[in-house]
Amino acid sequence: MEYTLAIDNAPETVPGGTGILLLHPSTGETDRLDTDFLATDTDSMLVISTRTTAREVKQKLEYYEVDESKATILDTLSVERGYTRRRSEGVRYVSAPDDLSGIVSETETFLQDHDGKLRVTFDSLTELIYYADEDGALSAVGDILDLLAEYDAVGMFHLADEVHDEETVARFRELFDGVIELSEDGTVSSSFEA
Repeated sequence: MEYTLAIDNAPETVPGGTGILLLHPSTGETDRLDTDFLATDTDSMLVISTRTTAREVKQKLEYYEVDESKATILDTLSVERGYTRRRSEGVRYVSAPDDLSGIVSETETFLQDHDGKLRVTFDSLTELIYYADEDGALSAVGDILDLLAEYDAVGMFHLADEVHDEETVARFRELFDGVIELSEDGTVSSSFEA
């Protein structure tokens, strides 16, 4: 299955199973790229958030006019912060942002329960590394990428590159089929395996 990518200076389409690393400055405006990725050529989407709560993710989707009826949000923050949380059709929870097995399990459940063109975004690996640790985050991301391949889905994973040393960025970069880089001035470049 081919997926359309509506992202400047990136391939027009990518095959199912493709994992994309979005490298960006910590102050970078990633929401537009994220929502363009989610909204295009998609039957169902999973938004994994280690950076914001489900309520904030919903506001982002609404602001960028993404069809919320297609979205499932995996909120990793609200339980730990003590916010009221009610599982609903479109919102799932894990106990904390370092609950790596819970995040992988919820991703698998989403992929099993939905048909058609499926997209996953993970915002953000930087927070995942902060809450868990680098090796654990690498392992969890590897598991999610395997699931994308198994279910013919595509995913985009955010990483604030200047927050991490070059070795860490390189270790994550190696896992992905393609890398999209957002610069401070908003320009986008990409490199994908042929």
